[in-house]
Formats: sequence, structure tokens, C-alpha cells
Amino acid sequence: MTRVEICVETPQGIAAANAAGADRIELCASLEVGGLTPSAGLMRQAARGDVATLAMIRPRSGSFIFDDDEAAVMVDDIRTARECGLKGVVLGAIRPDGNLDHDLLLHLSGHCTGMERTLHRVFDLVRDPAAELEFAIKAGFTRILTSGQRPTAPQGQECLALLHAQAAGRIAILAGSGVNAGNVGALIRATGVREVHASCRRPASSPATEEGEFGFGPMPGQTDPAAIRALINAAQSVPSQD
Repeated sequence: MTRVEICVETPQGIAAANAAGADRIELCASLEVGGLTPSAGLMRQAARGDVATLAMIRPRSGSFIFDDDEAAVMVDDIRTARECGLKGVVLGAIRPDGNLDHDLLLHLSGHCTGMERTLHRVFDLVRDPAAELEFAIKAGFTRILTSGQRPTAPQGQECLALLHAQAAGRIAILAGSGVNAGNVGALIRATGVREVHASCRRPASSPATEEGEFGFGPMPGQTDPAAIRALINAAQSVPSQD
């Protein structure tokens, strides 16, 4: 059976993912920049639900090259996720040479004992995905979130199929970016993956306000329970190939 993870950034998203029967939540702030570390209050809200939740640990937008001060913040955020009762965390860091930052990821992982760990889509930026998959396994990651080194998972399905075959059950390949009910069946059949990741969001329906003029940004999108249910139904309709 295919497991469906939904990334959310609001209390409304948490409630929608719980109501629709998602298997897992990736909890973030600021999805418009790929996700940042959520607040402690949002973590506690998610922990009160029934769906296993992993918190994004990313202290700022932009590059995934982090200095020592940022690493210290990430350690504190991992501790907060644990104290709030979350299932795990979502991590990633890279070096200027295009390899994962093994030292930092192992350091962060040392603070994650007993927690699940997802290696996030920084994986799509590495120059040798086969080698970095082996590192992720040795480092004890639970899964790798990837679009197959392309902007969307349907575009990267050839790479996803190779990664899934190489993983051979040693680590889960979580296919994400551009995944929806209309394409998930073909994606699963082409790659063999049994975990998928999506946002299932629709634009916010609130009326226009002056906030944008003052630089406060637009309202976040609304997580759509119907879209989640459709995605789950489409994903689970594909027979297992294993």
C-alpha cells in the first residue's frame, strides 16, 4: 500500500490532513520558499492530532549551506520537535562541492535518537545521487524526499526508478513535487515507489487586503481535504509491484 505524506504550514492544514486520512504530515512554515522550521506552537498543535508528523528543520530560506551558528539553531529546533511530541524531523545540508554535508548531517542526526529522519530535497541538488543514497542509509535516515533531480517527480521518474531499485527496501524513496491524483498512478507504476508527498493546496479564498502593499505577504493556500482523499484513493488503487 502506498503511503501519502502531506506538507502543511497552518492549523487548517493540520486539521485537513487529519480529517482526510493522510499517513504522515511534513510540518513547515513558509512553503512558498520550500519550507522552513515551524513554530513550537504549530508543532504542539500537530502533535495533538492522530497523524504522525515530522517537522522541517531549516532555519532560513535560500542556500542549504549552513554555518556553525545556524547548525546550533537546528539542534535547538530538533530538541523542540522532540519536546513537542513529534515523530521526527526533516533535514538536509550540502557543501559547495555539490556533496551532502556529511559532518553536519551526522551531527544533527546525533540529536535525533528515537526519531524518524527524512532527508529532504537538497538531495535533488547533489552531483552523485547514488553515492549520497548510500550515505543516507549508513547515516540512519528513514527516507529520502526527492523529485528525481528534476523540478517535478513526474519529470524525474527515470531517476526515481533507479533510486528505488538501488534502495532495495533499505530506505524509502518518497517521491514529491508536482504529485497529484491525476498523475500519481502513472508515477507509481513507472518508478515502483510506495511513498508520495504532496501539498494538495488551493489558493486562499480570503478577500484582498492591504497586507501585501506593506510587505506582509499573501495568505497561505488552503489544504484541500478532498484533494488529499483523491490522491490517497488514486495512490492506493495501484497494486504493489514488490
